[in-house]
Amino acid sequence: MAKRKIKFVCQECGYESPKWMGKCPGCHQWNTLVEEAAMTGSGNSRHIFQTNSQTSAKPEKITAIKSEKEPRMTTDMPELNRVLGGGIVPGSLVLIGGDPGIGKSTLLLQVSAQIADKQLPVLYISGEESSRQTKLRAERLNITSDELYVLSETNLQDVITQIEQIDPKFVVIDSIQTIFKEDITSAPGSVSQVRECTSQLMRIAKSKGIPIFIVGHVTKEGSIAGPRLLEHMVDSVLYFEGERHHTFRILRSVKNRFGSTHEMGIFEMKEKGLEEVLNPSEIFLEERSQGAAGSIVVASMEGTRPVLVEIQALISPTSFGNPRRMATGLDTSRVPLLMAVLEKRAGLLLQNQDAYIKVAGGVKLDEPAIDLAVALSIASSFREQVSNGDDVVVGEVGLTGEVRRVARIEQRVQEAAKLGFKRVIIPKKNLEGWTPPSSIEVVGVSTVQEAMQVTLGDR
Repeated sequence: MAKRKIKFVCQECGYESPKWMGKCPGCHQWNTLVEEAAMTGSGNSRHIFQTNSQTSAKPEKITAIKSEKEPRMTTDMPELNRVLGGGIVPGSLVLIGGDPGIGKSTLLLQVSAQIADKQLPVLYISGEESSRQTKLRAERLNITSDELYVLSETNLQDVITQIEQIDPKFVVIDSIQTIFKEDITSAPGSVSQVRECTSQLMRIAKSKGIPIFIVGHVTKEGSIAGPRLLEHMVDSVLYFEGERHHTFRILRSVKNRFGSTHEMGIFEMKEKGLEEVLNPSEIFLEERSQGAAGSIVVASMEGTRPVLVEIQALISPTSFGNPRRMATGLDTSRVPLLMAVLEKRAGLLLQNQDAYIKVAGGVKLDEPAIDLAVALSIASSFREQVSNGDDVVVGEVGLTGEVRRVARIEQRVQEAAKLGFKRVIIPKKNLEGWTPPSSIEVVGVSTVQEAMQVTLGDR
């Protein structure tokens, strides 16, 4: 007989301890260890899905394995297809997270309807809403497909039974924190429940070739709740971001075994559901102020897509002993670094100035190619000099003041030319090996001082 044993499991990292501790030794978070019951002994309930030993896989030579291109299941949303790497891969397990009310259920219900409209059975499992509540959302989205099945269930075994009976081609679990396994005594949403339920769903997806999308709650820091093991188990991790009080939503890929990571799709929340934004650069620049100091346009890469966004800087004299350095939409630690470079290499006295940097439009940029645009926006605001509104700036800034080359310069310049910009300032090393479009002037710079002379003049 199995014996009941008590253990304490960290709800952040999954660390297990035989006794309670205030601070987790694994992730160093306070008050995250929760009591759970562990079963030890000869219980067989955990091995329901064990593979038969007669059909176990054997090692093969890599040269003898036949490579076959998996046909992807495409949706009517090109933005979603690109974020996933070209479409939904059969047998894949995809985790999508986001703040409550951001639109995760709406997005997945629309995707389910699009697949069901192709006469493919789809099973939408809602553990947080009843079937009637899901029906109300479907009516608002004008969803009337007969191949879309809705199930309000939280018991994993019942979910598996319905998957085997219906044999769907696409499954949605909303959300994984509400699903529980009966032979695990801990509460739904605990580390043990989430880990075991995700493991069972992964085996079903791989064995039956069914793509399964699971919704995960997020913590107040913005990461998916539960141990990091959950993100390692799935094939793709998507984050649905955006301000709840604004209409634009950003679907970002942070892990993808079948495509490029850091891809980004833009959607707009409307009364009839989510609609795609096919040209996000125009959206991010449509409210740009002309003739304002501290405004610079940068061409940033989001996965394989170039996106033009506006970087704004406000430099004002400080009234405190320590000047403030604040940034929204980019790494805050890079702001004092770039200000130190401007002070040391360009002679700008910024040590008694407060600095506020913002990426307009709510998008988050994390690549070093935006360094030069941030530095020029700071210099523009400090000098009260307006830059040319038809300029786009790209480049990484080193500590000695040099402007270093960046990747995918051709796509960045082509995007700037497509939107009607007249000039683009890039690192001088990036001028080699390609031919720029004839509709835009390309200027190469090697230092921050040179870039300031080109964009702001010699004053």
